[in-house]
Amino acid sequence: MAETYRRLLRSSDLPELEAKILLETATARPRAWLIAHLDDEADETQVHLARRLYARRHAGEPIAYITGEREFFSLELGITPDVLIPRPETELLVELAIEMAPNRAGRVIDLGTGSGAVAIALAKHLPDAEVWACDVSDQALNVARNNAERHNAAVRFLRSDWFGGVPLGRFDVIVSNPPYVAAEDEHLEEGDVRYEPRGALVGGPDGLECIRTIVAQAVERLEPDGWLLFEHGYDQASRCRDLLHACGYQDVTSWTDLAGIPRVTGGCKA
Repeated sequence: MAETYRRLLRSSDLPELEAKILLETATARPRAWLIAHLDDEADETQVHLARRLYARRHAGEPIAYITGEREFFSLELGITPDVLIPRPETELLVELAIEMAPNRAGRVIDLGTGSGAVAIALAKHLPDAEVWACDVSDQALNVARNNAERHNAAVRFLRSDWFGGVPLGRFDVIVSNPPYVAAEDEHLEEGDVRYEPRGALVGGPDGLECIRTIVAQAVERLEPDGWLLFEHGYDQASRCRDLLHACGYQDVTSWTDLAGIPRVTGGCKA
């Protein structure tokens, strides 16, 4: 019996949305086309490719790594296993940075940019700002640069371990989604996280090693009234506020994501 697109979807034994996303990838056809042609016969190459993609997902590989794409802040980004998969909760970091940027301009830097998701979103929504982004990984920077070129986003990328390689100068907004998972956290062996780069996930024994460094270094790199904003784990907000207070930041605040979880904490330089 001929293998139709409908049969391919049903045979995937995956959640419907995941099966459709992978079939779009296998056929190089948009979803609207597939919906209109569900009972058409798929060619043999498409059938074999779809089944291989389904098998990869059944083995646990993240959808974003299989398709090489993930949407973030309404931007389609190229994703590889060299970078973290952008997640919806990180969009809060972008929203806050846009709000804190003086007159929607100023100088902004994204520390540990990974795929470039945060920096590129900021560059697109703050066209008058000077946006910088750094990462210690050359592979991540290649992904980020390709994404910036894809969206014609004006971002200055550089290789740097936090501020170590960033030229002297101050910023109006400093943002980061740093590694913040504790080294022995059991979640590292669950779900998509198993496939993501450990160096971009693990923040030392208690998960706060990188955040401590950023908080301590950023205070000297902020303009007066400039903001440091960073993402952290679901149970780290109180400790992050303590770190900011200890370094003299003002207006220290934590913000919750759409799930009601404290997700971003920040403070202002006096």
